[in-house]
Amino acid sequence: MSTTILFAQWLHIIGATVLIGTGAGIAFFMLMAHRTGDAKLVAHVAETVVIADFLFTALAVVVQPVTGFWLAHLIGWPILTPWIVWSLTLYVFIGLCWLPVVWIQIRLRNLAKTAVQDGTVLPAQYYRLYRIWFALGIPAFSAILVIVWLMLAKSIF
Repeated sequence: MSTTILFAQWLHIIGATVLIGTGAGIAFFMLMAHRTGDAKLVAHVAETVVIADFLFTALAVVVQPVTGFWLAHLIGWPILTPWIVWSLTLYVFIGLCWLPVVWIQIRLRNLAKTAVQDGTVLPAQYYRLYRIWFALGIPAFSAILVIVWLMLAKSIF
């Protein structure tokens, strides 16, 4: 195996690790903050989550397809190989879930900040958006785990 292929695989694995780790971390910390019902805590955690999504997730979202296409080229896999097509389809699905999630995280942060500034509890809109945010995360996170499985099991396709 060439050093170039090994390097491309390493970058691809690091990108996948960042996506999975950041996704799981964001979900965990948002859930824990949400469970307290404390607007100040939710505002702080949501602020951090928004930053993490833009710093880590957004970068990994770009790195994954770039390194994936690069690997396919280096190894000689046709892009229409079934496991690659499925992976790309799931990746688009994840993106369609992630984009509203980012918007919702910003709204959750803003609603919590407003509640803190006004000295009120989290509004009903916060709880409605949180349920949507949570519901979008389950299929998106599941899909990324399927993509990892497809990458590992590619020899059976």
